[in-house]
Amino acid sequence: MKLLLASLALTLLLLAGCSGSGKQDDNVLTVAATAVPHAEILKQAKPLLAKEGVDLQVKVFADYVQPNTQVAEKNVDLNYFQTKPYLDAFNRERGTQLTIITGVHIEPFGAYSHKYKSIDQLPDGASVTLPNDPSNNSRALLLLAKHGLITLKDPTDEMATLKDVTANPKHLKFRELEAAMLPRTLDEVDLALINTNYALAAGLNPTKDALLIESKDSPYVNYLVGRPDNRNDPRVQKLAKVLNSPQIKAFIEQKYHGAVLPAF
Repeated sequence: MKLLLASLALTLLLLAGCSGSGKQDDNVLTVAATAVPHAEILKQAKPLLAKEGVDLQVKVFADYVQPNTQVAEKNVDLNYFQTKPYLDAFNRERGTQLTIITGVHIEPFGAYSHKYKSIDQLPDGASVTLPNDPSNNSRALLLLAKHGLITLKDPTDEMATLKDVTANPKHLKFRELEAAMLPRTLDEVDLALINTNYALAAGLNPTKDALLIESKDSPYVNYLVGRPDNRNDPRVQKLAKVLNSPQIKAFIEQKYHGAVLPAF
């Protein structure tokens, strides 16, 4: 009997412990993000969200694939790093159903060089590196086309590829690489098309260093992204509200000086 009572007591203790742990987990919200500026912005959101009773935990990734994979597999709740064209392409290619929660900021995409101070100096046959993921690859091509370096079959096609280049008057030689690697190519190539988050992480100032840069009305908003099963979760909605708050808007404007722009 004593052994039975001890066993029951231990079971009740374990159940109580599990119950307490579950209650604590209900207050935690995990977000996968790239380091700059996404994780920096989330760091500013953390104390604001804590006032709403939510413990924000940020998991930093260096690539553009794992943040979506982690959310789809329910290892993390949300991610914050991507534009709608990238998300649409990922969902289409991977068969996922990740969904937009809210838009937060815009990162004007730029072209950079360590060899030249002006795009006019770019020589015939120049080597150019581009992101290899579909949406950012297209974004780079659209930027080059807008400034007359190439001509595209459809200059408004958000999914244009190198196959859609109809004229290349400078005979540019393109190489497609993973977006995170592009800053490392600057000493090797004539021009690199780099996402702002990776440019900032590499110590580049988009508003000063970019030879070409998207206009401030860029449609490529960076979104907080989740799943259909958690998009209406109160914790998620609280984070969405915080990321669209006056405090976060002021932080973005003061921290990045135009290299990153509020989208709200």
